[in-house]
Amino acid sequence: MKTVPGKFPSTPGGRESGRALDEPRRLLVYWTGLERQGMKMKGKGNDKLLSGLFFRLLPYQVLLLMINAANGIVDSLFASNFVGKTAMSAIGFYSPLNHFLFALSVMLVSGSQLLVGKAMGKNDIDSVHRLFSTDLLLSLGISLATSALLVLGAVTDLTRVMAQDDTERLALNRYILGQAVGIPALVLGQQLFSFLSMENQRRRTTAASLACVVSNALMNALLVGALKLDTLGLGLGSSIGLWVFCGVMAHYYLTHRSGMKLAPKTFSWKDSLSICRLGYSGALSRFVEMFRCLIVNALIMAYVGSAGLSAFAAVNSLMGVFWPIPFGMVSVTRMLLGISIGEEDRRSVADIMRIAFRKCLLLQCGISALMVLLAGPFTSMFYRDPADPVFQMTLTGLRMMPLCMPLSVISLCFACYAQAMENKFMSNVLPLTDGMIGVVLFSLMLIPQMRMNGLYLANILNGVLCLMLILAYAAVRKKRFPKDMEDLLVLPDSFGAKEDARIDIEISDMSQVTEVSGRVIDFCLARGVDLRRARLAGLAMEEMAGNVVEHGFSADSGSHYINIRVVHKEDDIILRLRDNCAAFDPLDRAKVLDPDDLVSNIGLRIVLSITRDVRYQNLLGLNVLTLRI
Repeated sequence: MKTVPGKFPSTPGGRESGRALDEPRRLLVYWTGLERQGMKMKGKGNDKLLSGLFFRLLPYQVLLLMINAANGIVDSLFASNFVGKTAMSAIGFYSPLNHFLFALSVMLVSGSQLLVGKAMGKNDIDSVHRLFSTDLLLSLGISLATSALLVLGAVTDLTRVMAQDDTERLALNRYILGQAVGIPALVLGQQLFSFLSMENQRRRTTAASLACVVSNALMNALLVGALKLDTLGLGLGSSIGLWVFCGVMAHYYLTHRSGMKLAPKTFSWKDSLSICRLGYSGALSRFVEMFRCLIVNALIMAYVGSAGLSAFAAVNSLMGVFWPIPFGMVSVTRMLLGISIGEEDRRSVADIMRIAFRKCLLLQCGISALMVLLAGPFTSMFYRDPADPVFQMTLTGLRMMPLCMPLSVISLCFACYAQAMENKFMSNVLPLTDGMIGVVLFSLMLIPQMRMNGLYLANILNGVLCLMLILAYAAVRKKRFPKDMEDLLVLPDSFGAKEDARIDIEISDMSQVTEVSGRVIDFCLARGVDLRRARLAGLAMEEMAGNVVEHGFSADSGSHYINIRVVHKEDDIILRLRDNCAAFDPLDRAKVLDPDDLVSNIGLRIVLSITRDVRYQNLLGLNVLTLRI
């Protein structure tokens, strides 16, 4: 992220004196503006830019979330095939603690992600470094304390409140001891993965993820299969895999090649509170899921028995492999929203939510349908006897539970938006309803009559309840049923530039570049900007857009788009150009220009001479150039 405030002088006639353009060039720009008046550009470049970025980031966020799920499925397979039902029960009893750890990680990730994203949107690099350092040190301290408490609980047999049977409790205690070793790596690893994603280090995150899963499988084969350490071996295998995962990523930050720098001396208690305050609502549903699991487990034991708990553990283990997809959608949504809110980009916020509600929802429906079709083979991975009641309960669960996932995409993404906008009501009520109230309420009503089927149905009805809550909130606030995305989001009127104070232009080929100058000039004149500055703004955008199309679009065979945004604010003309081409910093190019060579890079020279503030960032793989005139 770079800025050159005040380095380049304005032209004569503006607010400051400096070098003028040659007269023919000025006349050409002015004529172009008059000729293009009223012309309307078409395209959805902003949506395509964001959509391409969204689905480029999604696989890596899913990969992060699949680490915990993959470790869970590996543990379940080794438990059911090498140890027995007692080990599966131990995994089921540990589930509430696992939800707590996941919630803890989500709180720290979501809070730091939003704050760092907003700082990036404002081009505040010092805050980025400080927040990065604070988050990592805070994560380390909290995870070490949590690990110590879990070890204490297992050693002193406090787990009696979770498992009354002596055999099952012993298995649970041993499993907790093994898992406690890897808790710091789990929490730190998720923070590092999030920051590496923001730095576009996709190869490293992929390598770390694969190394984690392979290490876990190998350690389970050694500790459980060969050394017969039963549930202690299961926990240790996961922990070793997590430390490998964390180590591969941490190496990048130890080599000093990273954009974000670890500086322990910049640790801030104020930032720590901000991370937790902003992040807790994003993790609230995960925190309350711990209590939901305790209540649901008690209901299962009361009305179904240990066979039901084993079936539910198997269903959750398999579902855990697919839940990272909607959770990954939420993670990407959070990253993009943080930056767009930092830029106060009203249109991008709505576009991001449209992508989440439309394309992501369609993708999740397809995945859920596939899960239902493969329910039989999935069940056979855990239990092989169709006559066994636990087989049938698992099969039914794998046919019903996937149906709640598309509804969860809507609920989770809307809760993420409410968190990013710091809407205290929806960022608290929706996660509480989704995470505990809905499932517990419907489970209490249905499990006594329908047994395990009632629990599965309760999860589906919970999604319907959350959707009704979202619609009802928007209808009450807007005093009408929401008719579009901005209505549904209830975007504050004070957020971002008003409709008449901004203009967005999309470009996908060179033929559209010639129309840019005219549209920008028309907009500036309509806002009362003086003619000279209006023409300079049009020239700057046409030059830079043309440069991107000429050099960036042809650099590879991918589909490329440019989104231009012009804002008139407090007598400033703010020009932002965003594209998905290869990273290119015009300020670096400006440093090596030969002052005696006035011919090469003439377009860049002109733009830098007529602007008073130039900022460049590469945000999540997009080039973002911001100019002020």
